[in-house]
Amino acid sequence: MTESQRKPRVVAPFEFWPLWLVYAPVVLYSLVLAIRHRSMTVPLCANPGIPLAGMAGASKHEILCRAGAAARAYIAPWVRVRNHTKRTPEGLAQLALRQARDAGIDFPLVAKPDIGCRGAGVRLLRDADELVTYLADFPHGADAILQQFVDWQGEAGLFFIRDPAAGPGRLYSITLKSAPTLIGDGVRSVRELMQQDARVSRLAKLYTQRHQQRLDDVLAGGEELPLVFAGSHCQGSVFRDGREHITPALTKALEGIFADLDGIYYSRVDVRYKDLQSLRAGRDFRIIEINGAASEAAHIWDSRSTLRELYRTLFFQYRTLFRLGAAERRRGAVVPSLRALFHAWRRERRLTRLYPEAM
Repeated sequence: MTESQRKPRVVAPFEFWPLWLVYAPVVLYSLVLAIRHRSMTVPLCANPGIPLAGMAGASKHEILCRAGAAARAYIAPWVRVRNHTKRTPEGLAQLALRQARDAGIDFPLVAKPDIGCRGAGVRLLRDADELVTYLADFPHGADAILQQFVDWQGEAGLFFIRDPAAGPGRLYSITLKSAPTLIGDGVRSVRELMQQDARVSRLAKLYTQRHQQRLDDVLAGGEELPLVFAGSHCQGSVFRDGREHITPALTKALEGIFADLDGIYYSRVDVRYKDLQSLRAGRDFRIIEINGAASEAAHIWDSRSTLRELYRTLFFQYRTLFRLGAAERRRGAVVPSLRALFHAWRRERRLTRLYPEAM
């Protein structure tokens, strides 16, 4: 059978391995790099504008606030809701709506935790009742972000690296993100459509709980049901390698943005865009999140990816983190301790378990 006759893979062999198994070689490689650089935690200096470089426990709000006027023009408007009072969910929602409308934000909007990762707690809210429900389930003492929903179909992760001593920077990776979507035929139920989809059936646990109340519904012919909103691989979004769409125009646009992001040199910015032609031209996209040192060049989770590409990319990322961190150390940065990283990771992990379910 020729290559062209083979059925395309719907899931990469390693795509849903346990995280400890995927990252075990990366940990070993990091130990080698730590010996070479005489520090295990020097990567935590790689983004001096973010506590712990954004490896764990970073505030999304505070990262977005690193943007100057030029970079902020590309960011979808947002507000942070402080959930540190004794207000009822209704009272907190009223306060949040006042903040949002003062910032020019209205429904539909995206709610997400200020501290979190991997799509935890991310939801699209369409009205005030959904906002009340979301905040009622939100843990006390944790902050939420409300951000204007960008009504463009495309979503992508743009992985960018800028060495302040070596020039404007490099767009290393583009990952195109999409939600698996069921299309009704007027005969089969949501459950049956899930079972008969080659990829969805492999990952049914990710979707059935979210759509528990609709599993027996029969979708009308042509009716669409997106199975996930959060653009996160572990939440069930589909990732595709989009590196072929890297262009000088898009790279130049990102160079301008990162030049105006104080102290952020290693990041994946998640964006929504109008269409691929516009994205390639470096226009008509909005940043919805700026990630720190925990970022990945997420094209590695394309079902067509290989184990060689996975580790080639991850090893490159960690070499880069150590190199950038070591450069900051030479400039006088104080290297954080493993203890500080552990406490930040533990707090993030504890909060993540308490957030409302992502949708």
